Amino acid sequence: MPHPSAAAMLPSPSSLLRLLRRPHPRLLPPPPPLLTRFLSSSSPGDAAGWASYDPLTDSLAPPAAAAAASDSEASAEGEAWGVFDAVTGRIVMKEHPPYSQPPPPGPDEERSTVGRRRSAGVKDEARWSSVAAVGKARGKAGKERASYVCGNCGEGFSQWWGTCRHCEAMGTLTKYVPGSDPGASVGSHHAFRSWIPQKSKEMVPQSLQQVTKGVDQSEWRIPLSGNFGMEIARVLGGGVVPGSLILVGGDPGVGKSSLILQLASIMSENIGAGESSAVVYVSGEESIEQIGNRADRMSIKSRNLYLYSSTDIEDILDKIQPLSPRALIIDSIQTVYLRGFAGSAGNMTQVKECTSALLRFAKLTNIPVILIGHVTKTGDIAGPRLLEHIVDVVLYMEGERCLSHRLLRSVKNRFGSTDELGVFEMSGYGLQPVLNPTEMFLTEHDSDSEILAGLAVAVVLDGSRTFAIEVQALCVSGSPRNGEVVGIPRNRADIIISVLMKQAGLKLQDNAVFLNVVSGFMLTETAGDLAIAASICSSFLEYPIPNDIAFIGEVGLGGELRTVPRMDKRVLAIAKLGYKKCVVPKTSEKLLRPLNLELEILPCSNLKEVINTVFRPQG
Repeated sequence: MPHPSAAAMLPSPSSLLRLLRRPHPRLLPPPPPLLTRFLSSSSPGDAAGWASYDPLTDSLAPPAAAAAASDSEASAEGEAWGVFDAVTGRIVMKEHPPYSQPPPPGPDEERSTVGRRRSAGVKDEARWSSVAAVGKARGKAGKERASYVCGNCGEGFSQWWGTCRHCEAMGTLTKYVPGSDPGASVGSHHAFRSWIPQKSKEMVPQSLQQVTKGVDQSEWRIPLSGNFGMEIARVLGGGVVPGSLILVGGDPGVGKSSLILQLASIMSENIGAGESSAVVYVSGEESIEQIGNRADRMSIKSRNLYLYSSTDIEDILDKIQPLSPRALIIDSIQTVYLRGFAGSAGNMTQVKECTSALLRFAKLTNIPVILIGHVTKTGDIAGPRLLEHIVDVVLYMEGERCLSHRLLRSVKNRFGSTDELGVFEMSGYGLQPVLNPTEMFLTEHDSDSEILAGLAVAVVLDGSRTFAIEVQALCVSGSPRNGEVVGIPRNRADIIISVLMKQAGLKLQDNAVFLNVVSGFMLTETAGDLAIAASICSSFLEYPIPNDIAFIGEVGLGGELRTVPRMDKRVLAIAKLGYKKCVVPKTSEKLLRPLNLELEILPCSNLKEVINTVFRPQG
């Protein structure tokens, strides 16, 4: 029902009808500032205008007063808008409706705006962080789509389930709604399936001659100088490829950060003409002071090495853009995150999407990116298996924490071979390359020493590197316990012991056989079978093996000796170390004869011939 005082002020029944259509302010929540529209007197049928409500007097003002006050302006513009100001108690006139966008600027205003931006030095260049930003998911306008993320495995679902359908964990799904901040990137789990965004109108197929024209393959890679750089370049296939994405994994404390910090120092020093000299090392685990302390301990004094500590991918790309670095290093991929994706840093979704964003950045800017990755209990790189498919190169750093030697192994390499192996030694000043890795697992012994009983030298290949490995055996008669095996697969050791008892006639039934590989090396290649058998025979017969004899060959179940691949390379490596004799399978004698080495080849057909050749008394 309308207000009593309002009925006396209504000039006509049409005004009463308008009042009935207007809700009373006391019956509804407080509305926004009262909006009153004033029409020109030339409009037919609306000469009376609209009645305006005054909240101070709780009454309706006559429409004639409001129309008379604005009659001159309304006739000039044709239409005006008034907004009630609760502070002054007046109607404020506006040229356009409130709560609406102002009219677009004209051509003159737009040109003046561009001129002011140019005079202020604002550049219209693309930001590097845009390659990591996630576009808003398509859907109904104004409606945010919620998703549910498992806190255990990081898998996302479109609806809530009591149990995660991926890892089957109970009660781990949490609701995630993308933020409404216009400055932040908003997205979903399934956005950005394309790693390298390309515009179809700009990208056209090119012939091989056009792509390779003017490219010198010898100078294409970033060179790595020095013995340390050459050792890493061997594993990478000749150097760092521009625009590549390299992943380095390894156990905690094995020396990944030290290796990459030394690599960053080398890359920042070898600068060619017209090339950027900056290399940025970004850590999400350490502060820049801690990284600087480690660099000082390793005597790294490079001026072109920049340090930064952050975990936000978009922030990292924004901060390094003014430097235009030669390379970017992220330590580690499990500590960084993207704002537009659910979950904390380190879950499967974040690791996958951060790696994809860095891949897009590397391909579009031609800047190599090196990532450090954590490993799981089984030794695999943490995160989804897709991570190793995204990157270009996967390197593993191996080594026991109690030992000084470290091995850098290539598992995947799109730009080189995976047969190469880098050998380093950990010291107080960082990692040092091993110049002669063939003899690093050997120890010096006196030829008359009794400890040579039960010790034999095997020649194995790891990648393209040849290593001489010492194998030790100990036979204890009457021992109530079974022997232990270290560094050799247990099933392989049991087979060799059984063959020696059956085919060679050694009575090892009442003996406990202990086997060990010196320096913690894992002997998995079958080329070491003959050395294992020889060490067991030496310990059982209590006959020392001369320290100038090496063993190469595989042992079959019938006691026969079988040849192994790359026999010539193994024999050449053992000859350079000064060995005088080498026991090999008889089938490889013809292959080794043309080498003309200062090394006596002792071909044998089976284990009985090996025992008669090596363990016979010297006359």
